[in-house]
Amino acid sequence: MTTTTDPTSAKEVALASVQGAIEHDLERIVSRGHPDDYIDDFVAVGEFSGRDAVREFFAELFAAFPDFELTVERVVAEGDAVVVRWHADATFSGGRFQGIEPTGRRVRIRGCDFFEVEDGWIRRNTIFYDGASFARQIGMLPAKDSFADRAMLRLFNAKVRLARPFRRQT
Repeated sequence: MTTTTDPTSAKEVALASVQGAIEHDLERIVSRGHPDDYIDDFVAVGEFSGRDAVREFFAELFAAFPDFELTVERVVAEGDAVVVRWHADATFSGGRFQGIEPTGRRVRIRGCDFFEVEDGWIRRNTIFYDGASFARQIGMLPAKDSFADRAMLRLFNAKVRLARPFRRQT
């Protein structure tokens, strides 16, 4: 059972924000974010606290990926918790994103948002997606299982082995 006093259910609150992302409507994305205590935690990128920070994140996203297209695959709601599974398709052809220059590459990411709604307001949205897959698709990391990927893994493991004798034992 939801504790929402507003006639709008937690599911409707969460989906209003998602619809804002689908429509590239910054105000709609943040409109149901709690006025005083609202966090979007993009696990692969970081936390954005407050409506202004969330709005700025999405403005940067839409500028960097002008053809960003979000598709909802499934919604599960229980009480004040709502999970939205989605995929997004876009081309990194606009401005910079999180300090990364646009590469012109097409990406497809899969993820889910876990909304925590209280009294008709989004208190927290935790967004999970595979940041490494995103980095590979834009060319920031080598393709999975490629020669460069295997070489990078070997170099990392060699560094770990070399550093092992110097690690502090606890």
